[in-house]
Amino acid sequence: MDLLNTLVDKGLRRELPTREEALAVLATPDDELLDVVAAAGRVRRQWFGRRVKLNYLVNLKSGLCPEDCSYCSQRLGSKAEILKYTWLKPEDASKAAAAGVAGGAKRVCLVASGRGPTDRDVDRVSETIEAIKEQNEGVEVCACLGLLSEGQAERLRSAGADAYNHNLNTSEGTYGEITTTHTYADRVDTVHRAQAAGLSACSGLIAGMGESDEDLVDVVFSLRELDPDSVPVNFLIPFEGTPLAKEWNLTPQRCLRILAMVRFVCPDVEVRLAGGREVHLRSMQPLALHLVNSIFLGDYLTSEGQAGQADLDMIADAGFEVEGTDTTTLPGHRAHAAAGCGAHAEGPGSEAEGCGTHAGGCAPCGGSAPDAPAGTEAPEQQVPGARTDLVAVRRRGAGTDLAPNA
Repeated sequence: MDLLNTLVDKGLRRELPTREEALAVLATPDDELLDVVAAAGRVRRQWFGRRVKLNYLVNLKSGLCPEDCSYCSQRLGSKAEILKYTWLKPEDASKAAAAGVAGGAKRVCLVASGRGPTDRDVDRVSETIEAIKEQNEGVEVCACLGLLSEGQAERLRSAGADAYNHNLNTSEGTYGEITTTHTYADRVDTVHRAQAAGLSACSGLIAGMGESDEDLVDVVFSLRELDPDSVPVNFLIPFEGTPLAKEWNLTPQRCLRILAMVRFVCPDVEVRLAGGREVHLRSMQPLALHLVNSIFLGDYLTSEGQAGQADLDMIADAGFEVEGTDTTTLPGHRAHAAAGCGAHAEGPGSEAEGCGTHAGGCAPCGGSAPDAPAGTEAPEQQVPGARTDLVAVRRRGAGTDLAPNA
């Protein structure tokens, strides 16, 4: 296809596609899906080889958020039957992180629900970061705490944080339909604060909230302009008890087209397959590894993922390899530019949902709905084959007495 040849050429040159080309990727028929995956896979291999970076989530504080993000199980007024607990002690959070690192995770993502951290919260997280760094040489730490106030990003950086996650989630034009307690501009401002402090910026999106193709292209082009080092792509899993409980709009084929479009627009960026992959991609998850170069290992914030060992087996069976802590994630030109943040050393090319205001990025608040009580009506399925039976609320790991899934 002329379109795909053009997109590959642009991706290898790090050239931005046109909006029309990006929209055309989302409109390709299923008969051409493997061609799309193969083309985007060439771009992925150019910049990241066959390496897959593993990330591990630790939910520092779960539920009871004052924000009203429609996709989030922890939102104000949510009736989702998730775990609810206040701040983990630094030693408990470090222990949880160690399980992910032992499973192969290169980055630990520390996430807390809420509008944004207080100065005392920053102190707590700083202690946790220091504890993790002391016990795990070479591991990266990303914080995801909501909207940042002046000086907070610098304090996190001083404590040893390598990155900060704050997702845009959806297009600026439709943001007000998803959240009313803060604005799209607030999110952009926090990403800029993180970048100005020398933190590696992590910012992505949530697909499947009823948005149009134009909305998806808008938010991905905005992310390209914002220029984060990593872009998490979350796929909404509608939680019972939230306003988007009946938004089952995704198929495995559409998820792959979305990931391919993100890769073409952000060719040399760490594209992370985040929340919802198990529910929406299902048996087609290995194909997504040809498009993304980063995934979350094990469970998410309020929902369960597939077993950590299953993730490792999937990567190996698909012919990919887990990226080690001694390998630079980003290509040389980006790693050099980001070296000041401490998250990346210069070298050869080498978390929908959300939690309060930081939705999704260091993945989702869970991306999963609790099992419906007996006798209740299941969510309306707008797409044939939607698998509501695959979702499960997290009942292990952080905030519980059970061992985590890593």
